[in-house]
Amino acid sequence: MDNSLLGVHLKELVTNHAVPGAQFAVYHGGETWTWTYGETRAGSGTPMTDGSPVPVGSITKVVTAAAALVLVGDDDLELDEPLVDVVPELRDLPRRLTLRHVLSHTGGLPCDPTDVRAVTSRRYVQDCCRAAESLADPGSIFSYSNIGYLLAGHAITTITGMSWWEAVQALVLDPAGVPARFVTGSRVPADLVTGHSGRGRPVVQALTAAQAATGALAASATDLVNLGRGLLTTVLDREAADQMCTPVPGADPFGLADGWGLGLATYGAGRTVGHDGNGDGTSCHLRMNRDTGTVVALTTNSGAGFVLWRELARRLPECGLPIDDYDPLAVSGRPIAAPDGCVGDYANGDLEYTVRHNVVGGFRLTVDDEPFADLTVHSGHRFTMRDTDTGVTDQAGRFVVEDGHVTGIQVGGRLARKQLERALLVG
Repeated sequence: MDNSLLGVHLKELVTNHAVPGAQFAVYHGGETWTWTYGETRAGSGTPMTDGSPVPVGSITKVVTAAAALVLVGDDDLELDEPLVDVVPELRDLPRRLTLRHVLSHTGGLPCDPTDVRAVTSRRYVQDCCRAAESLADPGSIFSYSNIGYLLAGHAITTITGMSWWEAVQALVLDPAGVPARFVTGSRVPADLVTGHSGRGRPVVQALTAAQAATGALAASATDLVNLGRGLLTTVLDREAADQMCTPVPGADPFGLADGWGLGLATYGAGRTVGHDGNGDGTSCHLRMNRDTGTVVALTTNSGAGFVLWRELARRLPECGLPIDDYDPLAVSGRPIAAPDGCVGDYANGDLEYTVRHNVVGGFRLTVDDEPFADLTVHSGHRFTMRDTDTGVTDQAGRFVVEDGHVTGIQVGGRLARKQLERALLVG
């Protein structure tokens, strides 16, 4: 590993993307290296350290999935048993929905709940089940779902008799040597790193205690490296580790990764696994190479850390790190005409997407009535997205076509179904 070159790349990217603070940690060849940059909060003068806890968002789902798989290994849960049999109060769920489905985001569930305001975790999950309108039959298609991980977290608490915080600490964090620090609940550290908007303004974490299983973990890059090492070696048995890392057939997370196992995304040819996470104003990334045991983690306290990671990941192999990443812009073929019927409204729970003809040609995508991206369509009904604010093309999506008709859109791994009634009104 070329430490000096890696340090040069990191410093350059942190500066270029105006990230207030960042941590980077690498475990490779039996040794761990760390780098830190900037401040925990812009203008505070408090330096980012190796141990500063950063809200790591959806990387929390890795911990929730691992806890569930520990229970599967102990025969306390079954991957293919209907969840309603495990937790009877989830009777409003589709009967066929299983733990395997929710851990692989193939449950056909919306991403987020529809106007659920309950405070307690049990009531929150019940209300999510009542309000959730299925996007597809369980096991038929990938659609990233926070609701699914709320259900997994609730199953864990039901089986163990512990709170989610207690269960993940006992089953995953303690065995991995990771401190139990969170952004909500009773274990919020006083030195929690502050997230920042794209314009560098400090923001607060809005996650509620009822949503903890989806994104409550606070961790340093070193903590994430230790988590990754633990998952590969000590926390899980071999079978469970294989389940986390092996792509599920039919789970195509287009726009996010190349494949998805039971809790971890797969990248490239599958030797690299990991997960990304965004807290409010943070962007964090974990990658592991199962063949070499190499683990890398980046935490940043800015949404700009997402683009920083993309650029850094492309440079890791030249620094001697065998880490693959997903390239959302590897869209084959030249730009072509969009499929008939792509214009219209799409929905995933409360999340609304709209595709309209752009005044300057092509198509404009709005999300919840806010301009989001200009689309360029390629073969396979795929499209690249040019951000309307930054002008940068850094994401991709696709139209879902069934029996020759556009029935949905997939953006950021989330499936949104075409709203036929409203589509008829716009022709």
